[in-house]
Amino acid sequence: MAHHNTVFAQLLKLVPRHQFEALARRHHVGRRFRKTSRWSQFVALAMGQLSGRHSLRDVVANAEAQHARWYHLGARRVTRSTLARVNEQQPSAFYEALFAKLYQRCKPNAPRHGFRFSNPLYSIDSSLIDLSLKIFPWGHFALSKAAMKLHVGLDHRGHLPAFATITDARTSDIAIGRTLKLPRGSIVVFDKGYDDYSWYTALTKQEVFFIGRQKRDARYRVVERRRVNRSSGLICDQSIELTGLKSRQETLAPLRRIAYRDPESGRRYVFITNHFTLAASTIAACYKQRWQIELFFKWIKQNLKIKAFLGTSKNAVMTQIWIALCMYLILAYLKYSSKISGSLQRMIRLLQLNLFARRDLLALLHGDPPTPKPPDLQMSMALT
Repeated sequence: MAHHNTVFAQLLKLVPRHQFEALARRHHVGRRFRKTSRWSQFVALAMGQLSGRHSLRDVVANAEAQHARWYHLGARRVTRSTLARVNEQQPSAFYEALFAKLYQRCKPNAPRHGFRFSNPLYSIDSSLIDLSLKIFPWGHFALSKAAMKLHVGLDHRGHLPAFATITDARTSDIAIGRTLKLPRGSIVVFDKGYDDYSWYTALTKQEVFFIGRQKRDARYRVVERRRVNRSSGLICDQSIELTGLKSRQETLAPLRRIAYRDPESGRRYVFITNHFTLAASTIAACYKQRWQIELFFKWIKQNLKIKAFLGTSKNAVMTQIWIALCMYLILAYLKYSSKISGSLQRMIRLLQLNLFARRDLLALLHGDPPTPKPPDLQMSMALT
């Protein structure tokens, strides 16, 4: 029978160790470690993410229970005080850089976005991560509430988080949108929180296409009308010039206005875009795909640890969120590179139950039954 390392050890091999150590040296602050390392921190917190640990004490206790297997993970023994200190003092920017490396590694294996056009398609949005004001007073933003905000740009090729930013809850969506560097020729989809004429101008100059929602009080003049197939839910397809004061100050080029009524909900949407060659129905379908980013936020909150935190400092909270995003990319890379048909949720459930089992990782995720152990002849008695 073939020998297998633990499922967790096989999973960690998907992290390029040479890149990890190079980033760790670049983002280290203070004196050198004597009894721990950033790899040990990552292994401990990754185990906490996959196994659903509830506290630092729980993480350390689980690591101690697996002491014989911990050595084969390349990690050193961790204590609660040491892990807490590293989480608080070592910058979370290290895991932000690791997240970017993992995305670049995962992207070539991701499937297409499902549309006929070849342009990269992104959706951008943000989600509040609720905190307890008593435990995290630095996160206060309204009345008796505390929170942080996770901003994500979702690449529809594989529904991967292409870029992410963690800010305080008061940071507006458009403030983060202005900082994005999107590839030339890409299409970005967003909701009304990103409605800003100066940003529209900047995206057009960068040769980036956008699809957003028009404000109800927007002033405009219709320049051209195109025929639409009303049986598909389309109401109108127009070329317009914005006539409001702010839009005139920005000297915006003519835009495209598309009105659409969803046949399922009956809700009416008015889209505004600078893309004039795609069919109006495709524009509506692109915006409908924006719902995938809402599903991403829902998945990561339900399946990874970004609602209950293992530390109370801002750096510790950001470290935990970045590691959760890194684990999502590792699972996505494993799914796409190995062509696993099961969902990410099924994968993480199997990993949670078999994290330290000695069996083949791919066989486990593909649903193959475990190989039975051969009988131990030394323990059997032959009757003669």
